[in-house]
Amino acid sequence: QVQLVESGGGLVQPGGSLRLSCVASGSILSLKYMAWFRQAPGKERELVAGIASSGSTTYVDAVKGRFTVSRDNAKNTLYLQMNSLKPEDTAVYYCYVASAVNGVLWGQGTQVTVSS
Repeated sequence: QVQLVESGGGLVQPGGSLRLSCVASGSILSLKYMAWFRQAPGKERELVAGIASSGSTTYVDAVKGRFTVSRDNAKNTLYLQMNSLKPEDTAVYYCYVASAVNGVLWGQGTQVTVSS
């Protein structure tokens, strides 16, 4: 069974940093697009950052210059380095993976809270 396991969330003060990780375990093959989404209370889930198998990245405007998405294909792992965090970054962050073999997968979510 294929699973996405996220880690790295938590409580951080404004201006602080966190690094999220998402490991795809099980018989997962041919990872294509990998991304981080987030959902704040009362809001729709939104794409934060994505990275293609080519390494090409995309970011929502609100996080450009502060967040960096990366992937380690050998480890089937996706990362999100979040710097200069703001209270409006508070949300549940979800890992998303599109595999040519396994289809679309979502992680269970990890809470990020930015507060003093």
